[in-house]
Amino acid sequence: MTLFSSIDSVMRDMERRFDRLAGRIRDSASVTMPMDAVRRPGEILLRFDAPGADPGSIEVTVDRGVLSVSARREETYGKDDGVFVRERATGTFTRRIYLSEHLDADHVEAAYDNGVLAVRVPVRERARPRKVEITKGAARAISK
Repeated sequence: MTLFSSIDSVMRDMERRFDRLAGRIRDSASVTMPMDAVRRPGEILLRFDAPGADPGSIEVTVDRGVLSVSARREETYGKDDGVFVRERATGTFTRRIYLSEHLDADHVEAAYDNGVLAVRVPVRERARPRKVEITKGAARAISK
């Protein structure tokens, strides 16, 4: 046995082990887009990580109070490429967020930059905090 055939044997063994491990990971875990949600005055800002996603595949929809975000990432390999470690998930990723009735689903905005999808959801005007005027002077009864 030569040194190179010994190394090839070790590489094939590593490939088999990585394939088994990757299969178990794919079978046992669902892959989602990590998200941050930030509450700001007058809006909610959602940021989704979607590195490597094809910008043309990204979709943001709102249907009956559910915001759905989906993106697709594919990886192609050459005929002679021997992938022996594959940790980066590929395929279509979807995330669903239930929107409160206090949010304005009709005016959602989205932008994609540097692998991050930012979605802005405004708060409805009637749900925003407001100052209540207090009448002054003679005591007035508030009717029930």
